[in-house]
Amino acid sequence: MQSHHGAWVRYGDPLTGAEIDFAAEHYAVAILQPWETDAAQRLKALRSDMVVLCYKCLSSSRSYERGPVHTSGVSHPEAEEAGEHWFAHRADGSRIEWGAYPGHWQMAVWDEEYRERWADNVADDLDGSVWDGVMADNDVYDDYYGLCPPIEGGRAMGDIRSALDRLVTTAGQRLESIGKILVPNIAESRREPGRWARHAAFGGGLEEVWLAYEHDRHLDPDTCLAQAAELRGPGLKILRTASDGSDTHPNFLYGLAAMWVLLGGQDALFTATAHDGYSATPFVAELDADLGSPLGEPQQQGNGWSRAFTAGWAAVNLNHNQRRRITFELPAGLRSVDGRSAPDHVTVEAHHGALFVRD
Repeated sequence: MQSHHGAWVRYGDPLTGAEIDFAAEHYAVAILQPWETDAAQRLKALRSDMVVLCYKCLSSSRSYERGPVHTSGVSHPEAEEAGEHWFAHRADGSRIEWGAYPGHWQMAVWDEEYRERWADNVADDLDGSVWDGVMADNDVYDDYYGLCPPIEGGRAMGDIRSALDRLVTTAGQRLESIGKILVPNIAESRREPGRWARHAAFGGGLEEVWLAYEHDRHLDPDTCLAQAAELRGPGLKILRTASDGSDTHPNFLYGLAAMWVLLGGQDALFTATAHDGYSATPFVAELDADLGSPLGEPQQQGNGWSRAFTAGWAAVNLNHNQRRRITFELPAGLRSVDGRSAPDHVTVEAHHGALFVRD
């Protein structure tokens, strides 16, 4: 089992040397922009066991990017040169620009030639490189960007999902053949049982809405459990919980504790950020705690769950009702991460978590 459980999702503003040093000390995986090869090399030099992934988008090209390295598997100039059939269109024949993201153009992921080129390009970029693999963004489930289907050819979101199934398989096999991994950002996998397992089969997956859509908009208890059940699939499980961007927000410890309780910690990595807040180094001291191996299954108290580990203990309260606090009895021999002896009991508020380590 890995001794670090933090994830650094860092594809925003330019990096600093201090951030790279901090990341090497506290995170197990880093997701960087594809042109940040110097930073990737520095991280691997400092921590050879760190998994360093480059960002690539499955579903869009970006007309504002100058290159020569692009965030899309197929760059906008390359798509323009290939022809109009690589772009998606509305029923009236116009291209589809993403609503909240100007300069992002929906690609025809159902086009086999596009899918093959995406896989070829990304494999060529990574072959012999410092990158361990790719985090493939926008493995979408629903219409998040104003596509407003049906689009050209009468295509609905189900058709787009099916096309992404094929693209992920093609790209995953191509990367696997050169010793690299593919980690898609698998949206809403709980809504289609088995989708996480299929898409994570080439190295793992990223769940960008672990337990919460926004810092104050949480998933209900049943949905949380359904989400956790799907994430027991193969490979790395990179979990991101929405917060207000501060390390003190309760969602940070809530999502981290739930990762341990519901997933057992194995191959699971965690971060908490604000919406599109990928220009920071989120951290709480509990992120450095390694609780070890589970000593049994999660124990239920209503909508609360706790779990004991060889090196610690964690609990989480999934209740929506803020008045429904849950008091858990703690095993003996625990302490907080700052060294204080743990109490006999701890009361956890709704959408909060608790985590202790063994002496």
